[in-house]
Formats: sequence, C-alpha cells, structure tokens
Amino acid sequence: MKSFMFGQSSLGLPILGYQFGNAGPRVLILGGVHGNEWEGIVAAQGLLKRFFESFTYSLDLTIVPVFNPDGAMHGQRKNANGVDLNRNLPTNDWTAEVAKEDYYPGIEPNSEPENQALTRWVQEKKPQLVISLHSWNPLLNVNGGCKPEAEVIASLTRYKIEESIGYPTPGCLGTYCGLERDMPTLTYELQRDMKPKEILNQHVPAILEALKVTEERF
Repeated sequence: MKSFMFGQSSLGLPILGYQFGNAGPRVLILGGVHGNEWEGIVAAQGLLKRFFESFTYSLDLTIVPVFNPDGAMHGQRKNANGVDLNRNLPTNDWTAEVAKEDYYPGIEPNSEPENQALTRWVQEKKPQLVISLHSWNPLLNVNGGCKPEAEVIASLTRYKIEESIGYPTPGCLGTYCGLERDMPTLTYELQRDMKPKEILNQHVPAILEALKVTEERF
C-alpha cells in the first residue's frame, strides 16, 4: 500500500489517495463526492480498513475515501466554491443551465481543482472499473460494462440495477468515464440515513465480492 496526494480541494485541503496492488485490472473507488452523503464515506473508509488488514486481489486499486473534503467538513453537497462536483466534469452534455441550485455545475466544465485532479488521474491510469459511493435511494446505476459487478452486489443487497438514475445528470462521472471513455462506472447509491453498522456489515462485503468479479473478468 502507498498513500499519496490525489489532489487538492478548493480550500487547498489534501485529497488523499491509497493505492493497493500493482498488477491486474485498474480500479478506482471514490467516496464523498458529495460532502453531505456521509454513507458513501463510511463505506469507503470501511473498504480502506479491510484493505489495510489484507489485500489479496490481483488488482491495481486506488481508493479516495473523501473526494470532496471541503463539502465533508461543512456537511454540504457542494465544494467550497458552491459547485456540485458531479455536474462539473467535461462531458459532451455539460451545461451551465441548472434545474436546482444543489446541482450548480460551475462557470465552465472542469473548473474545480478536485475534478482537475480526477480527470488527470483518469487520463493517465485509464481504469477498467470506477465505483462512486453516494447515498440517496437504493440503486446501482451502471454506465458502461460493469453489470457483472452490479449483479453480484444486487444479489447480496437486493438493490435494483438501472442504466439511468431517473433524471438528467449532465457533467457527471458516469457519463465522463462510463459512457464517453469506455471506463465502466458504477454509481452505488446507498440508502440515505442507513446505520453505519449496516453499511459496514452488508455493503462493504458486497463490494469486496464484486471486486472478485473484476479480478476474474480481466
């Protein structure tokens, strides 16, 4: 394992990354893209603990437990600039128009330092699987060829699998990586306000099982 600075936040806080293994399929796991979705951070931290204890996969895996430290620190969805990082990525469908203030996409695509770090990493590493941990309603949103992983998680959690989250998401990670760059992306929407113990006991093991599928598929 090695830790490194994945990037910096709008306030200059470090975005820490942890890399495990160095051979096999490349995987990126993100937690805390939205700072008020603490359930995803709990899941990411739970995975990190498991990986610290033992990492036996033939994977080149990077985990970023808190991608939006400014938002997490203030308990808010957006970063310190008031931008929704999951509407700010430079996708073909990016738009400055916003349906709700919560989704404010910034003044231009990829304007935020958090996403600049992410796009640099993605362009360099070209991951074969991205898992982005959020919270909302129970849902596994697949963009690109990651349905086998989603099916394993669904079998253990009874979460439904959908190719659309149900409303427009211009500038999102699923489109940027999964649809436009052939880097399959699973947006894992945990049930909002779930007890941390349930996340650690049910959803962390489900993701660990899904990673075995990635290991075998590639």
